[in-house]
Amino acid sequence: MKKFICSILVLTSFFLFVSCDNDKVAHNDKDQNLTIDVAQEKLEISQILDNLATAYEGGNFDLIENIWLPSKDILAVGTDNNEKLEGWEEISTIIKRQLGTFEETFISITDQDIWINDDASVAWFFEELNYNFVYKEKAMTFTGIRFTGVMLKQDSKWRLVQQHMSIPAALEMVETN
Repeated sequence: MKKFICSILVLTSFFLFVSCDNDKVAHNDKDQNLTIDVAQEKLEISQILDNLATAYEGGNFDLIENIWLPSKDILAVGTDNNEKLEGWEEISTIIKRQLGTFEETFISITDQDIWINDDASVAWFFEELNYNFVYKEKAMTFTGIRFTGVMLKQDSKWRLVQQHMSIPAALEMVETN
């Protein structure tokens, strides 16, 4: 009987040890998942934003489509008064039209800031760009365009879900009585 009880105690101890060890591995795995290389994530997002500019320059719709999250719950606000586009279907229609309208596009990024939340699932960014292109055989330049946006990380891939572009205006302050 003593051998039987001793055997049960040994087995129970073994199972407790193994289960504690497994919790420790899961905990270590969890900690490893929480270790985020912020610099690497920012570099990845910066490269995606560079790719987006290059895609617009070259008229590469497939690359642009690969950067955006294909969802009805995304938003693009452009520089036109009525340019509020909701959902990939609406956004992609305007992008295709724009790619077919402008020629010799060159975009230079003059300033860029990227922020990431604690678990690296959401990022937001600011860029200042110079946008040069030919429209109806006339060279056009917009300098200091402000480009902001939000990206989500899904399935280990950063995707654009919101963007807003604005052109700075020189406002004149008028005194009123």
